[in-house]
Amino acid sequence: MSGKDERTGGIVVTDRERVILSITDHTLLRPDMTREELIKLCDEGLLYGTASVCIPPSFVAAAAEYLAGRLPVCTVIGFPNGYSTTGTKIFEIADAIRNGADELDVVIPIGALREGRTDLVLDELRALRAASSGKLLKVIIETCLLDEAEKIRMCEIVTEVGADFIKTSTGFSKSGATVEDVRLLRAHAGPAVKVKAAGGISSLEDAEAMMESGAERLGTSRIVKLVAGAIGAGY
Repeated sequence: MSGKDERTGGIVVTDRERVILSITDHTLLRPDMTREELIKLCDEGLLYGTASVCIPPSFVAAAAEYLAGRLPVCTVIGFPNGYSTTGTKIFEIADAIRNGADELDVVIPIGALREGRTDLVLDELRALRAASSGKLLKVIIETCLLDEAEKIRMCEIVTEVGADFIKTSTGFSKSGATVEDVRLLRAHAGPAVKVKAAGGISSLEDAEAMMESGAERLGTSRIVKLVAGAIGAGY
């Protein structure tokens, strides 16, 4: 694409790309990320108008200070495996909010769900909803580890507890979001619950397919890379 746009550092961003960027949580969750990479992520989020930056809890305070309210800060809780105790997740939420987090992506106790202990999952999510103090709450269910009945049950639970989003994946398991799973979650979650697709979204076409299937938020670092012309690995 030719031409320049000073608003985006000389990169021309099409209307199509702006729509995708506007619902993207610009994500960096690598265990070896650095403060320098955090600042770059925040600058990219501001430059391209992403929905938020999604970062590890230990970087929340620095991101909140740097962004100073210019862009929402999203972080992860019980990540990536979900097997922290409920009390630990509650502490993580309180700590994240104290440090300036605006959005919380929490991982369910996946093993409990697979064992049929849905009462435990429901009780935990009720507690986490209460602890979130009105912050945006996204529930990660790790669809690649669940069968269809378990996915549908999680739609019911997430709707019951009043979470804001049901999220497909951490991006750190066997596979990420699929259009089939996004359609399933959209069909069975209540109308007040939105769907976030995350993991494996590696092209603008992937992003549009997720949106057409019902996703209203995307979790990826690749979209900004694609728009900026820096093709490479990402979440």
